[in-house]
Amino acid sequence: MSVIYSTTATATGARDGKATLSDSDTTFNIVPPASNRQGNNPEQLFAIGYAACFDGALGLAKKQANASFDDEVQVSVDLNKAGDTDFNLSLKIHVVAKNTQISQDDLTKIVEKAHEICPYSKAVKGNIDIALSAEVA
Repeated sequence: MSVIYSTTATATGARDGKATLSDSDTTFNIVPPASNRQGNNPEQLFAIGYAACFDGALGLAKKQANASFDDEVQVSVDLNKAGDTDFNLSLKIHVVAKNTQISQDDLTKIVEKAHEICPYSKAVKGNIDIALSAEVA
């Protein structure tokens, strides 16, 4: 296996601080969830990254299946609390297929294949509850 990309994130101040990337001049203002303050929380950034990665994997799965459709990938991230120090994440990944004649069954198979391909899905496999769904619009 060869590395095709690498970056390093640096955070200070936890959920009330700043974060930067080694290969970008962007500084992220990190704020607590539901704080109504200017910035983003880690769950939002994870959802964005996962959605983009899954959409890329979906493109490969569509190509392998010789399927064509416009898509929208929605990733919902829930931060759950079970005790004073017991926090975890759960996810919902929903794919909407547009401008296509693909069947619901075929779309579901392609989404499941994308889930097998996606590096984010591989990284969290067995660690985060994930619900997959898809619809033909």
